[in-house]
Amino acid sequence: MGAVTSSMAAKFAFFPPNPPSYGVEVVSGKLKLTGVENVKENVQVLKLKTKRGNQVVAAYIKNPTASLTLLYSHGNAADLGQMFELFSELSLHLRVNLIGYDYSGYGRSTGKPSEQNTYYDIEAVYRCLEEEYGVKEQDVILYGQSVGSGPTLELASRLPNLRAVVLHSAIASGLRVMYPVKRTYWFDIYKNIDKISFVKCPVLVIHGTSDDVVNWSHGKQLFDLCKEKYEPLWIKGGNHCDLELYPQYIKHLKKFVSAIEKSPNLRNGSVLQMEKARSSTDIREPARPSTDKRDKSRTSTDQREMPKLSAESKDKARVSVDNRERTRKSVDGSEKPSNAIVLQQHQPEKGRNSIDRFGEMIRSVGFCNIDCFKPTATAK
Repeated sequence: MGAVTSSMAAKFAFFPPNPPSYGVEVVSGKLKLTGVENVKENVQVLKLKTKRGNQVVAAYIKNPTASLTLLYSHGNAADLGQMFELFSELSLHLRVNLIGYDYSGYGRSTGKPSEQNTYYDIEAVYRCLEEEYGVKEQDVILYGQSVGSGPTLELASRLPNLRAVVLHSAIASGLRVMYPVKRTYWFDIYKNIDKISFVKCPVLVIHGTSDDVVNWSHGKQLFDLCKEKYEPLWIKGGNHCDLELYPQYIKHLKKFVSAIEKSPNLRNGSVLQMEKARSSTDIREPARPSTDKRDKSRTSTDQREMPKLSAESKDKARVSVDNRERTRKSVDGSEKPSNAIVLQQHQPEKGRNSIDRFGEMIRSVGFCNIDCFKPTATAK
């Protein structure tokens, strides 16, 4: 039965970029990424063997100021090469060590993509953090984006001392993306809705209210079922693959990481209760403003510390990506354009609120196939 489920999942849930956006080669006895820009000396490329015998490619980014390590499971139709710049920016701005990886059958990882293989993949990466880098369970943040929420919650449900979890455009389950079912069926995949209650650490849920791939209701259901809730971020107008482009994304994420870093006992309720008391960001409460509206109007400590981007700067910030990004094609064979954003630093102005500039070249748009969960999608 499990084999049948994995076979069904592979037919509509996985779209690894073809060809991969990067290569791996040995240089002076060390593995290096090729076809990827700005790979610095603080990056270690790894090939990790899973319990199923596959080799998954991972990149570990060391931040010398970090006390926490973030394990990032990316979304569908993306690979390590496309995600690398975002990983670098997150490591820098969140002040965390970060390890990202490709699932079996993605990028330069061997094997075939399947639900069960993704579970073995993330387990191999987590085991590497423990054995190779000496990272303790209580210092790990698991981050799952879209399909990546599946392996993230599978592992998180088995780690009682985990520091925190971030769910970014997460799915309640694979079947629920396609049909509004009210129960879990045996052939469903990534049954996150049944696993979230077993996660014992603080959980941050981030979702766009205009997500046309994984409806916003998935994020709300997962948030409602969290045992240790943190103030969620509902990004008004945000879609499935563009949340990183909203200024409140990095601001809220930084606030979350800072809170759990400063308060190891966050799960005991002290900081959580403070967050709840401030006001809920659940837009289902009609009298309460949405998160992004509050972020625009509220002056916080974070805002005072960070420079603001004007509307004109944001317009200037959008540029076309390089030829490699433009020529990359989606699974269905049509050319899929990808946007990049350049955020320029401005000096803080007196009396104005501000936000953090989030890197210089975040190529985080278009990294998922919008048909990745459509029932008409079939394997080729």
